[in-house]
Amino acid sequence: MILDEIRKGENKKLELKEKIPSSETIAKTVVAFSNTSGGKLIIGVKDNKEIIGIEEDKIFEYEEKISSIINDLCYPTILPEIYAQNIEGKVVLVIEIFRGSLLPYYLKSKGKLKGTYVRIGSTNRVADEEMIVELQRQRFNKSFDEEINFETDIKDIDLNIIYDEFKKIGKKCDYDKLRNLKLIKKVNGKDLPTNALLIALGKFDNTMIKCARFKGVTKEIFIDKKEFDKSLFYNLENSIKFLQNHLNLNAEVKGLQLKEDLEIPILALREVLINAVIHRNYLRNSDIKIAVYDDIVEIASPGGFPNGLTIEEVMNGRSEIRNKILANLFRELKYVETWGSGIEKIKKLCKEKNIKFEIKESGNFVNVVFHRPKFEGNKKILSSVEKPAKNQRKTSEKPAKNQRKTSEKIDLTNQEEKIYNFVIKNKKINLKIVENILNVKSARAREILKNLTKKGVLEKIGKTKGSFYILKIKNNEENEKS
Repeated sequence: MILDEIRKGENKKLELKEKIPSSETIAKTVVAFSNTSGGKLIIGVKDNKEIIGIEEDKIFEYEEKISSIINDLCYPTILPEIYAQNIEGKVVLVIEIFRGSLLPYYLKSKGKLKGTYVRIGSTNRVADEEMIVELQRQRFNKSFDEEINFETDIKDIDLNIIYDEFKKIGKKCDYDKLRNLKLIKKVNGKDLPTNALLIALGKFDNTMIKCARFKGVTKEIFIDKKEFDKSLFYNLENSIKFLQNHLNLNAEVKGLQLKEDLEIPILALREVLINAVIHRNYLRNSDIKIAVYDDIVEIASPGGFPNGLTIEEVMNGRSEIRNKILANLFRELKYVETWGSGIEKIKKLCKEKNIKFEIKESGNFVNVVFHRPKFEGNKKILSSVEKPAKNQRKTSEKPAKNQRKTSEKIDLTNQEEKIYNFVIKNKKINLKIVENILNVKSARAREILKNLTKKGVLEKIGKTKGSFYILKIKNNEENEKS
């Protein structure tokens, strides 16, 4: 078991040392493990995972020394398990630390504000004030969103946004319902909103979702960007639309009939975004960010995993809720089904489409990455023509039932598809019409027309201001007439 852990290398729950480090290094690691997910400090292993062991006759001396360091330097009291382990004929010393219940833990000499450490990846980091506050909440099993917001008068809040969400699922909502959901709490006979209500309605800092489509695989040049900063429901809906507009549609074409399918399952994207909204840390001065590149889609959510959760545990379906009231609201509104089922749904959908999906924890962000399907040069040709097989002659006659047909695949965004359909119906299009149809600026309209031209879908006629675009490939009906 321990050998398998060593082979994986240092991570959130494992630290390797060739020999006993300084007292402060031991204390920092022990405190960080206690505040995060627990873990093991193993002595007698090099950074490259080579097991060199320790002197067996000094095992008891080392155990006593480390136990004293932890007792003298750390607060509150941390009770480690220290034991020797024989691995491949060599003895290593294991200091096993469990996640504590008296959070936060810190170095006595530095105090709580400067001496609280958390584990980020394979490093120990000083916790900032926001993290310390969150650790204290975890200690008392309290979430930030259930706290009353005394600064806001309930009369100044438009509750129709919440009421409308319940109407969509055929349910009524009133003050009693809001109280039951703990979105409102009564204090001295007066109804006051909780942070959860203000967050849900977008009346709280850091509820924005920022979306960007970048050119290529870096952030150097962006093609399009949007910022959604209203209610969480509005932000979610419009973020999904942004993704639909900037991801390819795979469509099999027969005549003018399209069977559309987004390159990354929309339900998987939706599930990740809902999780980001529910589980992010709203005390962090940052926003949820969606970035679409040529090769990946990345969704970044502020705040690491709550309650010491690890990536492995998340991937295995374990769920820890940071914002209890928000989570319950979204479950009530049918955005969420069963806790812990979301990750299984995402894995299943991605497996069906052969999409690589991964979760990363980077600093104070959780990043979910979807790898986009690899298209040939990312420019697979769109065709509305149902092409005959090589040995099938062109004819207006209907093919026999057993006669084989082939058709090409379409890979285009929602915006490109709208323009394509417009040209089929209206024979031609120009820059101004694209701007009006899609409600985009001229630079974006030019980009879309340029992409459709490169894909062989449209052909540009003229080089002056009066230039326009026509369909470069004939549709099936025109083929039959020729």
